[in-house]
Amino acid sequence: MAIAFKQETFRNDFSYRNSPENIRRFPFPFDRDEYMYSVNMEPHVRGRTGTVYENLIDVDEHYVAEMHDRALVLKEDPLRYQALPHMMSAQWDTLELLMEEQAAGYPEHFTLIRNGDQWRWINRPLGIDDSFTFGDASTLPCEPFEYITRQAQGDFCIVDQRDGNLWMDAGMVTTQADWSLDFDIGMNFMEWHGPVPLAHQIGVFDRALKFLLNLQQGKPTRRFNWTMTINPRLDTSPENYHKWGPDRTTVTPDNVGEKVHLRVELQSLWRLPRSNAILFVIRCYLMNMEELATVPKWARRFPRVLKTLPPELIDYKGLTRFRETTIDWLSKYDDGAPTSPGIYPD
Repeated sequence: MAIAFKQETFRNDFSYRNSPENIRRFPFPFDRDEYMYSVNMEPHVRGRTGTVYENLIDVDEHYVAEMHDRALVLKEDPLRYQALPHMMSAQWDTLELLMEEQAAGYPEHFTLIRNGDQWRWINRPLGIDDSFTFGDASTLPCEPFEYITRQAQGDFCIVDQRDGNLWMDAGMVTTQADWSLDFDIGMNFMEWHGPVPLAHQIGVFDRALKFLLNLQQGKPTRRFNWTMTINPRLDTSPENYHKWGPDRTTVTPDNVGEKVHLRVELQSLWRLPRSNAILFVIRCYLMNMEELATVPKWARRFPRVLKTLPPELIDYKGLTRFRETTIDWLSKYDDGAPTSPGIYPD
């Protein structure tokens, strides 16, 4: 079934909204009434119809608008895309993976035609129809990694595996939750996770690195991450903190339902076949509290989660100024009833 793509904005007038159907498929990340850091990895396999797991690379109603916003970010700051010279093989790996998954999952919108190394890529939502030689970057308008990630929702990092560690050596990062590709490029796994509180002390990243170093081709894995954002702003980068940071002071009991958004990252990791690098896909989803409250189970569970957060996480995620206001606003939806296990709506 063809997707009805929305014309909307993630800046200025913030016209972004979720349709009722898109609310139901939102990847709500809490399977219980409390939260603490964990490795929380699971196989990235296709799941039930009508969820973000239906296809391994998800495309939804916000696709066209998100790609427009990415183009605006890159025009303002070209360093949101970077790839070190030795990553060209991994760039082609990524192009192949994303084209294959989008064409397989959404054939009404994307078509990939291959005749040896002569490829044709048709992206109907964005009006793209390009023929090129796979492996020859001169036949594309830009580097292969940039070319395909300008056409895929989420952020993308390619990490190279060497010396018993993972190194951030390429990225397309325009929808990040307060971290900088320009700062992290060339860092190893432990270095770029350095600012995260609590998780280091309980060994989360040691276990995660060991797991990822043994990631197998054809067996991608996934996990959730989450934070909260004021206004439906995709670009919450350190470079633009002066634009979004002050928003945290604008939440009131009257506007919390519209302004405060749950920001969820569905992170998937893929071993790439030629380069042996790992593609790290960070797909961002946004939903405000009014939309969340239309699902009774989530409206009961989320304030309970917020109440149980350790102080270190409240500070790290930047929730201090509006957490209590959000809990108070959601409290009218919590009747004290138990919530069912798992993340899906009842």
